[in-house]
Amino acid sequence: MNNSRRQFIKKATIISTTSMLYPSFPAFSSSSNKGLKLRFRPYDLQLKHVFTLANSSRTTTPVMLTELECDGVIGYGEASMPPYLGESHQTATAFLSKLDLSQFKDPFKMEEILAYVDELAPGNAAAKASVDIALHDLVGKLVKQPWYKLWGLNPDKTPNTSFTIGIDKPEVVRQKVKEAAHFKILKVKLGAGNDKEMIETIRSVSDVPLCVDVNQGWTDKKEALEMIHWLKEKGIVFVEQPMPKTAIDDMAWLTQHSPLPTIADEALQRFPDVLKAHQVYSGINVKLMKCTGMREAYKMISLAKSLGMKVMIGCMTETSCAVSAAAQIAPLTNWADLDGNLLISNDVYDGIKIIDGKVTLNDRPGIGIRPR
Repeated sequence: MNNSRRQFIKKATIISTTSMLYPSFPAFSSSSNKGLKLRFRPYDLQLKHVFTLANSSRTTTPVMLTELECDGVIGYGEASMPPYLGESHQTATAFLSKLDLSQFKDPFKMEEILAYVDELAPGNAAAKASVDIALHDLVGKLVKQPWYKLWGLNPDKTPNTSFTIGIDKPEVVRQKVKEAAHFKILKVKLGAGNDKEMIETIRSVSDVPLCVDVNQGWTDKKEALEMIHWLKEKGIVFVEQPMPKTAIDDMAWLTQHSPLPTIADEALQRFPDVLKAHQVYSGINVKLMKCTGMREAYKMISLAKSLGMKVMIGCMTETSCAVSAAAQIAPLTNWADLDGNLLISNDVYDGIKIIDGKVTLNDRPGIGIRPR
């Protein structure tokens, strides 16, 4: 296939997967016509356990909680900002303070509103997501429907969610696994040099299916392939971001030879990255905090599926607000990693539930949450 033909197909695919993002909404009339009101406040999530990745550890995560009001109806949003992503209470405050959403009188003009938010300044993906989520929650409440219904999705099609086991000492790992006994799949953090010990420790107390997240922790493609073959024998389902995101050629080679699917995480931020990940990874992990929210996540997932890629919907450590927003898209995905609210001790919202390991949506309008 020549390059011009290939580019045409890519462009056609993008158009076909993004043209019907939102349903037709009824005409909106406001009694006050004062435009949208945005409020926000910083908050710190307290983690139940020390959270350790290949290169860092932490016990808290800063978030920004947002509210978007129209005619007395309030939509809730959230920006979760783990330090490695480069956002903070300070950057989110600076960005959100620049927004003038009062200029928008009709909240149903979602594309126009979110385009304005995205184009105001580069970066600030999580801060932008906090507005996107609040707007979706608001609009869903105005039409009195949850978003999975507005998108025509079947709530019975949600996958089981994985529960994350961070890198730790064997005795702590065993205890975490026992506490997660009701989950049908576990996600194990690797990449700190004790990979086999982590897996063997878990296998000493559980035979539940595992997926592993290496967080770019492997650097040699042949050693990575040997490790993946070993992991397959241990009942691993897929391998997430095994190598550095910049090692594109090595990653493509690894995917080609791997007996397990490879999933892009750090290599994937926003919509254009989906095409870049195609034929380099087997699938993608979409997170609202990295892609600016529900609007772009839906587009990314639709494009990936049209390209034959596997899809996981993921999260950061978050309240039930952002997790419930991501869950609205879960029926479109192969896997879910929506345990962020289960890892904290000070959730301020009540939202989706994990019942017998499965992401379970409710019938509340918007993103399905209410303040505790």
